[in-house]
Amino acid sequence: MKNKFQVVIPQRVREQVGVAIGDVLEARAVNGKIIFEPKSIVDRGIAEGLEDIRNGRVHGPYRSTKEAMKAFQDRTAALSKRPKRTAS
Repeated sequence: MKNKFQVVIPQRVREQVGVAIGDVLEARAVNGKIIFEPKSIVDRGIAEGLEDIRNGRVHGPYRSTKEAMKAFQDRTAALSKRPKRTAS
């Protein structure tokens, strides 16, 4: 256990379970043991979406699909006009 309550999962265990960097794990207590359970990609997407909302990275609300698509197209067009970043 590290000072910020971080836990290192041994490589062989990660490989057996198939978890990788960026995966979401759910932790729960069962009979005095801590159980970590990998969550599905859908769960990860929901977690990332909720994090976006908490950090104010949202668009809308939109009154219709047409309005949402127009906003998406406008944003995409604006982003495509920005200069490309180059690796340092």
